[in-house]
Amino acid sequence: MAESPTDTHEQTLDRDCRTLSRHVLQQLQSFDAAAQDLSALMNRIALAGKLIARRLSRAGLMEGVLGFTGAVNVQGEDVKKMDLYANEVFISVFKQSGLVCRLASEEMATPYYIPENCPIGRYTLLYDPLDGSSNVDINLNVGSIFAIRQQEGNDLDGNAADLLQNGHKQIAAGYILYGPSTMLVYSIGKGTHVFVLDPSLGEFILAIENLQMPASGSIYSVNEGNFWAWDESIRNYVRHVHRQPGYSARYSGALVGDIHRILMQGGVFLYPGTQKNPEGKLRLLYESAPIAFLVEQAGGKASNGTQPLLDIVPNHLHMRTPLIIGSQQNVELVESFIQKADANTTVLQV
Repeated sequence: MAESPTDTHEQTLDRDCRTLSRHVLQQLQSFDAAAQDLSALMNRIALAGKLIARRLSRAGLMEGVLGFTGAVNVQGEDVKKMDLYANEVFISVFKQSGLVCRLASEEMATPYYIPENCPIGRYTLLYDPLDGSSNVDINLNVGSIFAIRQQEGNDLDGNAADLLQNGHKQIAAGYILYGPSTMLVYSIGKGTHVFVLDPSLGEFILAIENLQMPASGSIYSVNEGNFWAWDESIRNYVRHVHRQPGYSARYSGALVGDIHRILMQGGVFLYPGTQKNPEGKLRLLYESAPIAFLVEQAGGKASNGTQPLLDIVPNHLHMRTPLIIGSQQNVELVESFIQKADANTTVLQV
């Protein structure tokens, strides 16, 4: 029996009403104060994403948008103008929230406090304002990564020591991908959900609910330019996939874009340590832990090679960690090469 025009109209209307804020409240099955807070926080993140997406869409037409600022951030990296703009967007958006007391970003040496929010705001936003910003000048995809944590204690000394806890303490995490369409992927510990920005509505609309990534996949994503700087175990894994039929290498230089591919199609993303940077280059609090939270909620696995990523307790705000993340079977295969190398090292030492 064919659908009536009325049925089609109702389905379209229902789809357009599945906005981000509505979805958060439905996930929590509550309209209490905590649920309203989390819905409002996600709305502010969505607003930041819309502002950054708008700027990126006009970047090649505006002066002072592309290129470097001339400054160096706390990570020792050159700051691009879009990095600075994106960081300022998040600060400005959350100044108006009344909910967030602190913001911690990889672009800032110390957390940014919003005194007027702190009497009532018990939340902290941790974020990478523009991941993969080296792609901006050549019009490739970039993203923003975020996590929300609840403040514990009063943080009277301003050191934000309560943030130095494992990734299970995140109450929400996600990313915004700026590409052919702007997508927001998030989790509050109740599955991983994908939203697409509808420009005609100015709203993020639910596209995929309870995304489940494949248990294994044929994609491996790693910067093979660092091949000779890796430990032998990682080199052996890459040699292994080179010999196996069906594997495809995909690496864009933007974590969000590469992870989104893995989430949707399966496979594994690796950012191992090197001789120069044995802990890797990805920040645990701003990049690795939020992404790990999402991937595990989608049925995947995240590891530093020897332990679950979400179990790691940082010793400072800008701590880095190696990252092996993706489909469960793929991650376990990489871990098996590391375990074999560690076992051989132990035998040699004995």
